Amino acid sequence: MTDALRLEHLNIDFSGDDGPLRAVHDLSLAVPRGGIVCLVGESGCGKSLTARAVMGLLPEGARASGRILLETPKGTEDALTLSARHLRSLRGSCMAMIFQEPMTALNPVLRVGQQVDEVLRLHLGMSKKEAKAETIRLFAEAGIPAPESRYNDYPHRLSGGMRQRVMIAAALACSPSLLLADEPTTALDATIQGQILRLLHEQSRKNGMAVLLITHDLSVVGQMADSVGVMYAGRLVEWGDTGALLDAPAHPYTQGLLRCAPDLSLMGARRLPAIPGTVPPLGQIPPGCPFAPRCSRAQDDCRATPPPLRQIDERHAVACFHAGEEPVRG
Repeated sequence: MTDALRLEHLNIDFSGDDGPLRAVHDLSLAVPRGGIVCLVGESGCGKSLTARAVMGLLPEGARASGRILLETPKGTEDALTLSARHLRSLRGSCMAMIFQEPMTALNPVLRVGQQVDEVLRLHLGMSKKEAKAETIRLFAEAGIPAPESRYNDYPHRLSGGMRQRVMIAAALACSPSLLLADEPTTALDATIQGQILRLLHEQSRKNGMAVLLITHDLSVVGQMADSVGVMYAGRLVEWGDTGALLDAPAHPYTQGLLRCAPDLSLMGARRLPAIPGTVPPLGQIPPGCPFAPRCSRAQDDCRATPPPLRQIDERHAVACFHAGEEPVRG
């Protein structure tokens, strides 16, 4: 299966007073056409930054190195070597992104219909009339009620969930080959969340669209993903087929995330456990395994050297010196 996106040894650094601060470390992964890959982890682990690097939208002061290989109409291209103009031509048509906060992604002085129209007219050459009709259809598909009347609304007149649905409609407008979805259902109620996830799944399977889905919700991972990557402090600490990883998580961090997930059959019966501590900020990441200060399994070798990602089997890899040893006590 052809990969729509392949990251090879991606590093992302920020300028610091005492030198560069590395926010993403040596990240390699692939997203095949028609496949759905999920990235999970706490806030501050580098998931959204990775997606922004693919789009060429890193914040000021950030620099990416390594390779970001995209399948485009011209063949395989490294996004890090492309001109700003060429990258702009790929956004919307070849790749698209659903941002986590739609209020900052939408233009506050333009009607939401116009903002989707612009994508269709620029990339597909539609007339104004054709673009309006297609935008209204996309709004309906994304679950926006009364889409004809919402077409002329400004972003501030819509709820957070409605703005997110506008962003989803804009992202899917040109049927991109790669969709980067950063917490796309955070602001939506459960019914609309299910509708949107089904829509993304259908688009992926029907049109061969590759999806890199960033989420904190492990139930979404189990429902949507073909493969899962777990990130911690900018590193990929576990990677595998969804079934293999969720059935037998090997990294203490992944095990902790799964223990923290609520079990609806036990609601009210027990207090949810928590992983002690927090993700270390840039500049304070320990020299060894970044999870060692929070890990009850950590030993001297963990504190000295970051463990490499190694294969457990053909479907599962983990970055832990002591995977498979006695379980972490919660």
